[in-house]
Amino acid sequence: MSFPERSPRERPSPIPIDARAREQLRYIRDTLERAGSFTAVPGWGGIVVGLTALGAAAVASRQPGPGAWLAVWLAEAGLAALVGVWSVVWKAKSAGVPLLSGPGRRLALGFTPPLAVGALLTAVLWREGIIAILPGVWLVLYGTAVVTGGAFSIEIVPLMGLCFLVLGAVALFSPAAWGDPFMAAGFGGLHIIFGALIAWRYGG
Repeated sequence: MSFPERSPRERPSPIPIDARAREQLRYIRDTLERAGSFTAVPGWGGIVVGLTALGAAAVASRQPGPGAWLAVWLAEAGLAALVGVWSVVWKAKSAGVPLLSGPGRRLALGFTPPLAVGALLTAVLWREGIIAILPGVWLVLYGTAVVTGGAFSIEIVPLMGLCFLVLGAVALFSPAAWGDPFMAAGFGGLHIIFGALIAWRYGG
């Protein structure tokens, strides 16, 4: 049984080879970027951390002495760590991103050392009674952690770290009475702003 041949007008037009090549290159580039970057950075988790930091700044500013002030911020650091870890795990599972993949492992290795240095310096400065510079030290080292860890994440993360670095540098050379406002602006405001941007542009 023979079938009538399709007329030239009915035949689909071939896809130009340059358009096909561009599409394949775009797919390869996107695949490599996803493979080399840890994309499970939580936006909503950052917003929650920012809100708790604003509350901590309000409470810390009302404390009668440096010991109580430090206790408030250490409690906030612990709470922020719990929220951050939980939100990263939740987003990674939702997006199907392995936490122990190459990018995730490199992000953790870049993020952890500056925070460990921050904990060490906090203990030393507290022992020496040098409390006034702690907000600047914390902001600078946290910014360093975000920049180094964020090098293996989405591009907005290192930008957030640079903002923390600049804010911390200014705090180091500002009056001690401005410590809590700087902490509120950094750990509160920057987390909320960048968390909202991440949630809007990258989801979750």
